[in-house]
Amino acid sequence: MSELSPTERTKVKRVPHKAATDTAALYDLLDQSLVAHVGIVEGGQPFVLPLVAARVGDQLLLHGSSVSRLMKTIASGAPICVTLTILDGLVLARSAFESSMNYRSAMILGSARALEGSEKLEAFLHLTEKLFPERSKELRLTTEQETKATLMVSMPLNEASVKISSKFPADPVEEYSLPMWAGVLPIKHTYGEPIPDPNLIPGIPIPDYISRWPEGRT
Repeated sequence: MSELSPTERTKVKRVPHKAATDTAALYDLLDQSLVAHVGIVEGGQPFVLPLVAARVGDQLLLHGSSVSRLMKTIASGAPICVTLTILDGLVLARSAFESSMNYRSAMILGSARALEGSEKLEAFLHLTEKLFPERSKELRLTTEQETKATLMVSMPLNEASVKISSKFPADPVEEYSLPMWAGVLPIKHTYGEPIPDPNLIPGIPIPDYISRWPEGRT
C-alpha cells in the first residue's frame, strides 16, 4: 500500500501520533464522505463552503453551480484547501479538559481543473452513483441546459494529510477513583424512513436499492 508523503504544509504537528500514513486511510475517508468543505481566499478574505465530493482513483471530484463564486474560483485553478471529517464518537472523560471526540479527518491542498465534454458527463455519473447508488439507471437524461448550469472539477490527491483519533479518556490515574461514569459514546450515521414526495404518483413503491445503500456515510 502506498504511503502519504507529507509536505511542510500537511505534516501533522499537533499530536503527530494520530497521523495516518497510508493512502488507504485517505481513500476510505473520502469514499465514506458525501460532503467536503472547500476554502478559498478572495481579496484577502477567506471563504469556506460545503460541496458534494466523490473520489475517482487519485482524484477528488467537486460539483456545484456554474454561477457560483466558489466554483468559478476553483475552476480557475486557484489554490484551495479541502477538508472532510467523520465524527465517530464523544469521549466522556472525568474532566472537561480531557473530554474530546473520536474522529477521522483529512486536509487536501492543491488546485483543480474544470472538466468538459465526456469527462464531465462521466464525472457527473460517478458523483450521482456515489450519492444515490443504482439510481442512475432509472433517472431521466440530464439536459444540455442542466449540464451548462453545472461545474465539475477534478483535484489531484497529491498533497494531503489524515488524522484519526480513536481512544478512551486520557484521565490521570489518580482520577480513576472519582465516582463518575467515563467512556465513549459512539455516533452512528444512518438513514431514516423514506418520506414520499407529496406529488408522487400513487402506488409507486420505495425502490428496493435504497435498502442496500451503505450506512455510515456522512
